[in-house]
Amino acid sequence: MAQYTQHPVSAPPTAPERESTGHLLLRGYVILTLFVTFAHTAVYNLLGMLGAAVVLVVFTLATVAIGVPMLARNRPQAFRWRRLPWTALAYTTLALVSVAWSQWRGPTLLTWLLLAAVTINGLFVAHVLTWHEIVRALSSTFKWILGLSIALELWVSLVIHGPLLPNFAVIPEDGIDPQLYWVRDNLFDGGRLQGIVANANILAIISLFAILTFGVLFAARARWRTTLALWMLLAAFFLVRTASTTALICAAAVGVALAVALVMRRARTPGDRTRIYVIAIGGSAVLAAAVWLLREPLLGLVGRSADLTGRSDKIWTAVLERAAQHPLFGNGFSSPWIPDDPAFDGWIVDHGLTVFHAHNMWLDVLMQLGVLGVILMGISYLSLLWRSWFFAVDRPRWDLNSSRNFSPITLLPSMFTIVLLVQGLSESTPIMLWGWMLLVMFTFKLKSVPLIGVGEREQLFDRGARARRIP
Repeated sequence: MAQYTQHPVSAPPTAPERESTGHLLLRGYVILTLFVTFAHTAVYNLLGMLGAAVVLVVFTLATVAIGVPMLARNRPQAFRWRRLPWTALAYTTLALVSVAWSQWRGPTLLTWLLLAAVTINGLFVAHVLTWHEIVRALSSTFKWILGLSIALELWVSLVIHGPLLPNFAVIPEDGIDPQLYWVRDNLFDGGRLQGIVANANILAIISLFAILTFGVLFAARARWRTTLALWMLLAAFFLVRTASTTALICAAAVGVALAVALVMRRARTPGDRTRIYVIAIGGSAVLAAAVWLLREPLLGLVGRSADLTGRSDKIWTAVLERAAQHPLFGNGFSSPWIPDDPAFDGWIVDHGLTVFHAHNMWLDVLMQLGVLGVILMGISYLSLLWRSWFFAVDRPRWDLNSSRNFSPITLLPSMFTIVLLVQGLSESTPIMLWGWMLLVMFTFKLKSVPLIGVGEREQLFDRGARARRIP
């Protein structure tokens, strides 16, 4: 029988370090916050406008109540004030100041409160969690959204046997526009799925985010890799069944960027990197030109018109006309537009419903905050793209050791950023709600912690990840 001797050859075994209960509760709260942000339409459809507003206020107050004592306990010097996403905060400030000249002051104040709440939560998540914890929190959020989406679709198809309206309202006998359905009962008839988010395009982008997040964790050799693979299959199922052209284009762009990033990681000299950049940029330019010239037949293959389903002929033209009225500082912030406000009610109508955003983030910002807003938004996204790209392709180094391994986690911010930028060409989601939260969160985290595993808290990896402590 083995015995513990007086002269052991190594130190006696010790139990692994465990997370405190408080930190586990903090991670759970962050997951709930991310879920409420990404699945905001589910909260709206479940609780109504007043209930959704109450949930937003409660979570924002809870974030402040948790964050302020943590900041005071760790002393203000622990908070990286200089590393804040100052350009994004300047855009937020401009949005508030625009109430002075806004053509719709009510929507400006109302939607600015939403922007401020999302900004606070994004800063909070980036400050209290490590890189590994952020990725795992995103993973848990997407699992909840996908799992509840398939459960709701099954319930509607197998139990209700018909479409479902928000707030479980009764469908009138004379029918209603399908655009108003929460779930359309398309699970078994081949139609587009909407899930709990009540929008096929949004569900498609979230599914793409989920595939990227699960894939990064799979490559990082997280535990339960088989389960991760099954979640990836469910996300891929939703990506296909949502039939979102925007999401497919985003996936193609991410695939190209991921391939370039992986090749860049293998480059040994600056000259090799230069050649890769020349080939990648040149090839992307040729591909983009070919897609633009062949846009009509390509869009026809996926059932879309050349004007992007009315965007260029109807929505973008009207938005540009209104933006031309106040080109420098815009007409006033409102993201999203408030359909009930006289300034927007009946302005642009699609399928009998008032449109609530410009379906292009840059045109939306131009109309709301003018050229100055476009400059601030452009700097914010360019800064995030720049930092996230080199976060992904540069070998982690803070001393003379230049042989450290790359972490798959570092690929995620750049891939998310590319999805947001491509999606922003046909949607305005990247400038509000979870799109804005991702911008604020990743920018702050990249500026404050540009290396994974450096620092006391960053070296405390999740128990579920099979990651080695960086020497």
